[in-house]
Amino acid sequence: MIRTEAGMSTARFCELFDMPERTWRRRQARARAGHPVKGPWPVPARDAARALVVKHASAHPAWGHRNVWAMVRHDGHRVSQASVLRLLREEGLILEANYQAERRKHAERRKSAFAKEPSGPNQVWQFDFSEFETTTGGTWRIAACRDYWSKYEFDAHVSPTANSTTRSKQSRRPSPRPNACSVRH
Repeated sequence: MIRTEAGMSTARFCELFDMPERTWRRRQARARAGHPVKGPWPVPARDAARALVVKHASAHPAWGHRNVWAMVRHDGHRVSQASVLRLLREEGLILEANYQAERRKHAERRKSAFAKEPSGPNQVWQFDFSEFETTTGGTWRIAACRDYWSKYEFDAHVSPTANSTTRSKQSRRPSPRPNACSVRH
């Protein structure tokens, strides 16, 4: 388009851009035929390892490309880490790493939760409560408490199985006084 508008010959145009005229003619012919001007190039290493990479990545979705690469190598395929990474990206099996931005956002959210950032221990406590059902119909409850500033983890409280008999006993008991950990100074 530029060449014809400028009224330039093909030889002069190729000389101006330091491109062999044969390359220009080949690209022009491919474009007229509706084929991509460049590529696609053969990728025999990726094609040979594709099934195995997908198998390992699907079996272990938390793994990154290096662990998948190690397992593929262990299975006897010679493939580079870069090829495994490209395959995982093509198949949509890898999470993009954006660690710094995620860490900054997390720290910003954490700091915005406080009117005044804690400056020492025993100012802010964090709790975690989990509940797991057993196969016999009971429920295990786990409660953990930690100091936010020092990151000191207190022993987690694990309740015994709570089923219909223990629930009826618990309902007859007076409710216990709040735990010392539940108070924010």
